[in-house]
Parts: sequence; C-alpha cells; structure tokens
Amino acid sequence: MDDDASFLGDWQAWHDAREERLVSPYGFLSISGLHWLDDNPQRYAGVPGAWSFGPDGVVVDLGPDEVLSIDDRELHGREVIGPVDEVGVLGISGDLHLEVAARGGAVLLRPRDPSHPLRAAHRETPTYPPSETWQVAATFHPYDVVAPTDIEIQNLAIGAVEDAVGEVAFEIDGQPQRLVALDDHGGLWLLFADATSGRTTYGAGRQLYAPAPGPDGAVVLDFNRATNLPCAYTTFTTCPIPPPQNRMAVAVPAGEMVPL
Repeated sequence: MDDDASFLGDWQAWHDAREERLVSPYGFLSISGLHWLDDNPQRYAGVPGAWSFGPDGVVVDLGPDEVLSIDDRELHGREVIGPVDEVGVLGISGDLHLEVAARGGAVLLRPRDPSHPLRAAHRETPTYPPSETWQVAATFHPYDVVAPTDIEIQNLAIGAVEDAVGEVAFEIDGQPQRLVALDDHGGLWLLFADATSGRTTYGAGRQLYAPAPGPDGAVVLDFNRATNLPCAYTTFTTCPIPPPQNRMAVAVPAGEMVPL
C-alpha cells in the first residue's frame, strides 16, 4: 500500500508540475503567432517594429513610440540584431515577449503574450489512470557512433537532424518493441506513436523522456509520463514528429490523452 501511495503521489506531483508549466505566463500556450522572417520588412499585429532577415542577420525598424529591449538594452529606430541560433534572442515590450530564433536555416519570430486566449482557456490535460504496469523494463542498445537522424518538424519545410544514440528494446503484451532513442543531455528522448494515436491520444504521436541507462543498459520507460507534443495544443510551434521506425502497432493506454 505504501508503495502504491508513493507511486501515485510521485505521478501526481509530476502531472501537477507539467500542468503548471503548460499554463505558465510564457509557456507555449502563450504563443500568439508564428512568423517567418525574410528580407522584406514586415509588421505583425501586436508586435512592435518591422522585422526582416537578410545578409546582416535579423533587423528591426522601430517607430518613434515603439518600445523594445533585448538583454536589458533599449532599442531605437533601425537596429541590427544580427545572426541568431536555435536558442535565439528574447525581446521584451511591456508584458509581451518576442522569441527570435533559427530553425532549419530559417528564422522565426514568435510573440508570447500571457493574455493569449489559448492560455486562459486551457483545461487540465486528461490522462489514462496511472498504473505501475506501464513502468516498462527496457534495455538500451547504444550505437557505435551517434547517428544523425532526420526528424520531420511541423511548420518547418526541411525538417531537422537529431542525434540518435541507440535503441531501446522492450515488450508490450509479449510483443517485442524497439524504439530509436535521441539524446537528451545524457538521458533518452523517445518520440513515438502507437495504436491509440489518432483515437484517444494525439494523432501525430507523443514523447517520453527516460533517465540515462545503467551500465548494463537497463532503463525503465515510464509510459505514465508520456506527454503530448506541443502541436497537440497550438499550431504556433515547430513540433517534432516520431520517425517511421518509432510507430508501434500495439496500444499504449498510458500517459496524456488528447487535450480537451
């Protein structure tokens, strides 16, 4: 009984923390647009400045009454922000945050507004009842060398390349499964779809993070903590899609379900 209570308590704490992140003032539910910059300066509703991306990198042209700061530096008039990487830079204008970052050779501008209706309307994500049955013992089989793997990205034409570090092998209902694992700073990141996808869970698939495997490759995959991809909630994300080899024919009725 104590073990059951501890398992359920740990899961509830994880779930609550996950929901808190979802509704945080500048989480992805606050993203109010997704704009791709080019060499033609463009203005976007609710965003200060006209934005462009060219040989000098990112440039913003601000009007005399427009307020914007980056790294605590107030910008005025025409400002050359320069090249940006995937981490990008953060612009602040009042309560509005502006993310400017590279994605696959392109540059995006994403405003994050705490008052965005999607954030205000969020209802708690439904889940399957947590069960220790879905803490699945697996074995990690590392690749001899990291394998650059093409990952399809929603809203990004050319996709992305992620480092696949190996595969995890396990069984569901006596049926052997094998998923390609991406690197997560020493841990494992699994993008997967299963027979619940498009029915009770998000159609494009879900994701699961697992700790670093033990010296013998042993790792537990806790599918109770499988989460929706960001694109299950909003179209304003660049969202990774599970590779074809990670689409399982079996059902995994555990973790997060289709958002309400």
